[in-house]
This record gives sequence, structure tokens and C-alpha cells, in this order.
Amino acid sequence: MLILTTPTIEGKKISEYHGLVTGDSLLGANLYKDMFSGVRDVVGGRTTKYEEELTTARELALKSMEEEAEKKGANAIIATRVAYHNLGGTMGNTIMVTIFGTAVSYQE
Repeated sequence: MLILTTPTIEGKKISEYHGLVTGDSLLGANLYKDMFSGVRDVVGGRTTKYEEELTTARELALKSMEEEAEKKGANAIIATRVAYHNLGGTMGNTIMVTIFGTAVSYQE
């Protein structure tokens, strides 16, 4: 599956638009990671554990979006965007990763 952030596929003709496809993933951080991350932030270190968790969440959302596009018969997704949302409040310290784009078929 070709996944692009651009609205077109250079040198290819899009033959069909299948519509919006999305993928979501929730990342819930636990108390110990939160405390450790806060300490690292204060002393100027990188919070690599959070970075790893965000990467995993983004990959899960991407896979979900790709599966949705395949079900629609697409062979590419264009105009792809990634958004991060801090759900906070009653969800605790939860981050949602949303990936969305337009599923299309192009002539190879």
C-alpha cells in the first residue's frame, strides 16, 4: 500500500477515489512512567519510553487505516495526516493518535 502525504501521486493517474479512511490508537501512560518522564524532563533528558510508546501507537493507527483502505479496494492513500490528542480528564493521561487520508486506486 502506497501511503503519501501529498494530494496526488506523481506520474500516476488516480482512477478511483474510495473516500476517507482513518486509524486510531490510544496510548495510556502509567503512573511510574509519568513520574520517571517528569524527572527526565526536569533534568533535560529525553523521555525515550514515551517516544517508543508514541511510535508504537502511530504504527498501530497506520495499520488500522491501511486495513480500512484495503477493504475498500484501494491501493494507495493520499493526503495522509497524523494528529495527536491529549484526552486527559476522566481518561487519565491518555493520548490518542489519529491518522487519516483519502483511499484511492491508481494505475500502476
